[in-house]
Amino acid sequence: MFEKDTYEDIINLPHPISKKRKAMSQYQRAAQFSPFSALTGYDYAIYEAARITDQRMELDEDEKLILNRKLMKILENKKQRIPVKVTYFVKDLYKSGGTYQIHEGVIKKIDEIYHRIFFEDKTKIDIDNIIDIQNALFFDED
Repeated sequence: MFEKDTYEDIINLPHPISKKRKAMSQYQRAAQFSPFSALTGYDYAIYEAARITDQRMELDEDEKLILNRKLMKILENKKQRIPVKVTYFVKDLYKSGGTYQIHEGVIKKIDEIYHRIFFEDKTKIDIDNIIDIQNALFFDED
């Protein structure tokens, strides 16, 4: 049925060159054969492993007492709507540790039952995560 040497009739013909299309560069030809990343997610895994988190600091009893006095002073002067700067710890969702963040605003409410501070901008912070509160009322205490 088929001849033994089926390619003999075309093997020595010149390579066809299109008159309608421009020839591809080697880079473009190679790109056809690598349309996906074999290591999908690897870059993110490296980023996540390299990302540094802070360890949570534990306040001693004296520091907790100072923080508590500051909160009481804020409650006493709540009607003045004095802005405060709160430094607090936020636990990382993926790794051990977390980050320290600062929130500035006017405290609307202090929930003594659930140990939370509510700001006028609807931000809420757990009192147990706070390490410092700064405000003009406290210059004499710092």
